[in-house]
Amino acid sequence: MAIWIVLPILTLLMFDLGLTLKFEDFGKVFLHPWPIIVALTGQLVLLPLIALGLAWAFHLPPVFFIGLILIACCPGGSSSNVFSKLAGGDVALSVTLTALSSVITLFTIPLIMSAATNLVGESVGIHLPVGNLIKQNLVLMLLPVLLGIGLHYAWPETARKTDKVLSKLAFPLLLILITVFYIQHHRTILDNIGVLGLCVTALILLAVGCSSLLSRLVRTDSRQRRTVIIEVGMQNAAQAIAIASSPFIFASEEMAIPAILYSLMMNVVLLIYVGVVRKK
Repeated sequence: MAIWIVLPILTLLMFDLGLTLKFEDFGKVFLHPWPIIVALTGQLVLLPLIALGLAWAFHLPPVFFIGLILIACCPGGSSSNVFSKLAGGDVALSVTLTALSSVITLFTIPLIMSAATNLVGESVGIHLPVGNLIKQNLVLMLLPVLLGIGLHYAWPETARKTDKVLSKLAFPLLLILITVFYIQHHRTILDNIGVLGLCVTALILLAVGCSSLLSRLVRTDSRQRRTVIIEVGMQNAAQAIAIASSPFIFASEEMAIPAILYSLMMNVVLLIYVGVVRKK
């Protein structure tokens, strides 16, 4: 049941992301390279490696092991732009990073998930149909973004009004999705909340800490640093849930539980972070 909720939600979120993007956003990487390099390194390399280490350290069973790696390699989403604005960050940088990560992960997710599945999944019968993963990402991720960008250029006022509506629906839709998953899998979630809860909380805290350290090493300004921290910490839970529960890929709603818990914890941690930096 949940898969038929998450697929349209993901499509709407990616379409809304496209409404706010311009092709010029991709060119900003040459104007501000270091903050972008740091953020992409954190999103695409550091976070999956941290997730791998935590999955081993917490001795997660294969289905949760793969689920944790999955949420770690699904960065981005329009929510990060909102959080960057609330934190007084560099919103233009946030939009650029969201655009870049949305495109790059079309290629990195199949590679990382194939390695993770080969590492722990094959022995317990978990297989990754890479071709189906690529096709689903193209249909649910890239196509809606391109349609949104097209609408933005063809009818900018219509795009602006549509974004105004969809951006307000994003968080309530994710809450509905989380609620449906909890109702369906509350026993499994409660049985594993201790280990998984600690694991995903450690992941988000390490993501925030490491991205802050990397930003300071390359001497980004405070606005850019806030944005990098939020971009590395915020993951696209809808995308991870769609991949885990899709009947064409893993067909495992249990695998989506780490993404559900991460979604909850990242909002708690980053809302606290936003509150702290706003006071400063």
